[in-house]
Order: sequence, then C-alpha cells, then structure tokens
Amino acid sequence: MWFTLLSCTIFMALVGWVSYLKSKGSVDDSDGYFLAGRGLTGGFIAGSLLLTNLSAEQLIGLNGQAYRTNLSNMAWEVTAAFAIVIMALVLLPRYLGGAFSTLPQFLSTRFDEGVRRYTVILFMLGYVFVTIPSVLYSGALAVLKIFDVESMLGISFEQSVWLTIWVIGIIGAVYAIFGGLKAVAVSDTLNGIGLLLIGLIVPVLGLVALGNGDFAEGFKTIATEKPEKLNAIGSSTDSVPFSAIFTGMIFMNMFYWGTNQYVIQRTLGAKNLAEGQKGVLYSGFYKLAVPFLMMIPGVIAFHLYGDKLDPVDLAYPSLVSNLLPTFMSGIFLAVLLGAVFSSFNSLLNSAATMFALDVYKPAMKKEVSDKQLITVSKYFGSILALVSFFIAPMLMNAPDGIWDLIRRFTGFFNIPIIAIVLVGIVSKRIPALAAKIAIIFHVVTYYMLVWGLNQLFGIETTINFIHISAILFVIEVAIMMVVGKVRPLQKPYQFKATLKVDMVPWKYTLPVVTILLSLVVAVYLLFSPIGLAYAGGIVSGWFWPSVALLAVVTTICFVLALKSWSRKYESYVKGKHEEALNHTDTKSA
Repeated sequence: MWFTLLSCTIFMALVGWVSYLKSKGSVDDSDGYFLAGRGLTGGFIAGSLLLTNLSAEQLIGLNGQAYRTNLSNMAWEVTAAFAIVIMALVLLPRYLGGAFSTLPQFLSTRFDEGVRRYTVILFMLGYVFVTIPSVLYSGALAVLKIFDVESMLGISFEQSVWLTIWVIGIIGAVYAIFGGLKAVAVSDTLNGIGLLLIGLIVPVLGLVALGNGDFAEGFKTIATEKPEKLNAIGSSTDSVPFSAIFTGMIFMNMFYWGTNQYVIQRTLGAKNLAEGQKGVLYSGFYKLAVPFLMMIPGVIAFHLYGDKLDPVDLAYPSLVSNLLPTFMSGIFLAVLLGAVFSSFNSLLNSAATMFALDVYKPAMKKEVSDKQLITVSKYFGSILALVSFFIAPMLMNAPDGIWDLIRRFTGFFNIPIIAIVLVGIVSKRIPALAAKIAIIFHVVTYYMLVWGLNQLFGIETTINFIHISAILFVIEVAIMMVVGKVRPLQKPYQFKATLKVDMVPWKYTLPVVTILLSLVVAVYLLFSPIGLAYAGGIVSGWFWPSVALLAVVTTICFVLALKSWSRKYESYVKGKHEEALNHTDTKSA
C-alpha cells in the first residue's frame, strides 16, 4: 500500500510541478487565466481534450457495459468523430473569429443577454447537480474498487466514498482555481500520456492471461468464443441501438464537442485557427482508440471471470487488481486520479469562467478589471467545489448506475443549446424570443417524456431517450423558424469579427478529416457481424473486400482533398472572416 501511495504521489507531484512551471506568469490577465493567453498549440489542446473527456466513468462504465452486453456503447465515443469534424470545420472558425471566451458570450452577441443567462443557468445546473458530482463519485468509486480503501483504513463503504471524494476534489480544485486553463491543459497532456500507456498495457496483459501466457491465443479466444460480445451494431434491445447513431446521438455529440463550455474552452485558447483545428482533429483519433483501451478489457473480463461479477462495473477493477504488476499500481492510481482531476478541474474552471464573464461582468455597471474577474472566479470556483463535495456522495443512491444517469440528465441542456447555436449561425432574422421559447419547451417536454409521464400518470414511454432527443431537436428548430417568420428581427444579425488570432486554416484539415471519417467506418467494420463478431470464424469472407473498397474510396477522397478541396475551404474561411471584418470596420467608422 505504501509503495503504491508513494509512487502515485511522486508521479502526481511531477505533473503538478511541470504544470506550474509551464503556466507560471501566464495567469495575470483574463485571457491568460481563462484561455491560457490564447497560446495553446494543437498537441496541448488534443491532450487536454482527451483527458477532459476520458474520466473514470468511461474507464469503469464502458468496460462494465462491454462486460454486460457487447460493444454497442462504443458509439458514444467513435461516432464523436462526426461532431469533431463539424467543430473543426464550421464552429471553431466562428468562435475564434469572434474572439469569444465563452459560448454564452457568443449567444449574447447573436441573440441577447436573456439567452445568455438562460444558457448559463442550464450549464450551471447541469454542472453542479450532475456532471461535477458524477465525475467525483465515479472517480472515488474506481479508487475504492481497485485499491480497497475500506479494508486499508478500516472504515465503512459510505465513509470511504465521502473521504475519497473530498481528497480527490480538493487536489483537483487546486489545479483549476489557482492555475487557470494553462495549468489544466499541461497537466491533462502529461496525464494523457500515462493513461494511454496504462490503457495499452491492461488489455495486453488480459489477452496474455486469457491465452495462458500466449497473446495470440487470447485474441483468438475473444474472437471465436462468444463473438457476439464484439458486436458494435446495437439492436433495438441494446442501450444504444445502431439507429440512434443517426438520430439523437449526432446532436448530443455535437453539443459535447461543439458547444459544451468545459470542452471547447481549450479550443478557444488556441494560438491560431490552424492549431485549434489540429488539436480538435487529433482528439478524434484518440476517440477511435477507446473501444480497444476501454471496452475490450471488459470483454476479456467476461471470458476470464464469466458473468458472475456484480455489479458489472467491477470488470475493469478486477482485471487491474489481478493482472497489473505491483510496481505499476502507483502509476495506475496516479493516471486514474489524473483522468478524474482532468474532468473535475476542467468543469470547475469552465464554470468559474462562465460565472465571471457571463454573470458577474455583465451585472456590474462599471468597468471590471482582469484582477477582479480572476479573484471572483476563484471564489466562485471554491464555493462550487464545496457544494459538489456534498452532492457527489448522494449518487450512491442512483438506481440505474452512473453511466446511464449522466447521459439522461445531460439531455436537459444539450439539445436546446446545440439547436439554438446552429440556428443562430445559419440564420440572420430569428430573434432571441425564439431561442428562449425553445429552451423552456425542451426542459419541460424532455422531463415529461423521459420521467414525468411515468412518475405523474403511470404512462411509460418506450422510445429510447436518444431518439427522444432527436425528435425534440427537430421540433425546437421548427419552433424557432416559425417564431422567426412571425416576429423576425427588424435588422438582420451580422457577425462581428476580430483580429486576436490568425484565421488561416490548417492546410491538411480536409485530408485529415477524410482519414478520420474513414477510420470510423473501419472500426465499425471490424466490430460487426462481418468482422470480429462473425460467428463462423475470426472474420467473414466479406470483411477484407469491404476494407479494400473503403481504402479505395478513402484514397480518392484524400487526393481530392489535398489537391482541390483544401484550397476552396481556405478561400471560403478567409473570405468569410474578411467580410465580417470589413463589416465591423464599416460599422465602427
């Protein structure tokens, strides 16, 4: 135990020291504290996005789902590539071109301060009551299961949950509150390297153990015995039906990667548009590795331990405790905590940023200095952290587990926000009233369809909540368009551009997009009934011809992107930005 804690402490201290050195002197003004001085490069953005997204609920929850059913839940991770592409090509140029610090700030310029307040309320309620507590709780649960804190300290399960949450929370809060975004981004990148290394080691050790010392034999076992466990094509009875990928999941992932403040804040701190696009697209390749690192271990656990683990979330902790060498346990604990800290302190930093820039600053009638904003942000972050420490342990009573709870509750705010952002970008006449009606309509209707009808009237809704989200998205867009027809803006909205960062796109954006989307299809081919989930062998006869066809199509698209599409895209982005700049200059004059 002492060796584990000592090695963990040394690794975490090293990460903290490097983060301090990298961020020292860069948090003295609001851009430095909230947006890392608008100087983040693609590597740091990608590393921070990776660790912000991958936390203990993924590590434990996804492996638990793979152990329980199959790989259909990988859709949450792999198909995020579609949303990542939209963020890189469409949304990021708009955000950086306007030099926005927060998403609500963008909405206030497009609509009004009322819409800004509505979205801040949605974000804050989601962060305080669901997202931050769930990150802390899932992290604490992972540590408890893997290292048996109850037995080590001789305390009850409830006491150990409270203790672990407070320890994790206090350390994570220090990074976010006192270091600003750059400290968060640097620590995320270093922890990300550790997570990838450990993530590769665990499935390798699992396959070796399954094959009685032979890696190839272990792989053959999971591919030929109960191959349905490797099927990612979800049926209507799975928690993620394959059809859901083309309905609500698209918009849910678009919200997360394109509008969720604690994710996009890293890209808003980009040195320029090219670095921002690099960071976003690099993170898409990381997402493709999730099934291999965070779901295959669950399948291996099923083959090693059978279906007797209860709860199913014990799958990954069981592998780690039984297979990981003792000398690596401290590093694993440090990486696991690093993943938890990343999501926690990223949420905390983003919530504090929104409060300072979207609540406090607009509410003050006089000019507010950068020093005041940073001070207010730190106080608010401290209060928010304390509140979350008390709420997180209550999730012990969540009836259906943390994975399902998070996704269902984020449905309250993800769909209306992505709907009003997209409508705000593509339209010029739709007023703020339309956005406000859509938000209120969604919150009430979503609650009634997912929980309310059953709780209040005993009527059970059989539609999957992902499909419900897609239906509501369409209805809310229609509502805003109708309001725009009935009460259009008298003066059309005109985007105002700034010159804070260089707006030349990365020249390899479209070629990389081509490869990324091709790999998404390849991963689904691999984990499908014609791939590793084939019942008659390792793969079916259709697998390799399908891969060959995909390679040909990808090559053609890559060449076109390199020779033609990239130039047209660069001209379009630069032209749009220059047009907005000219309009802004004319209006100023």
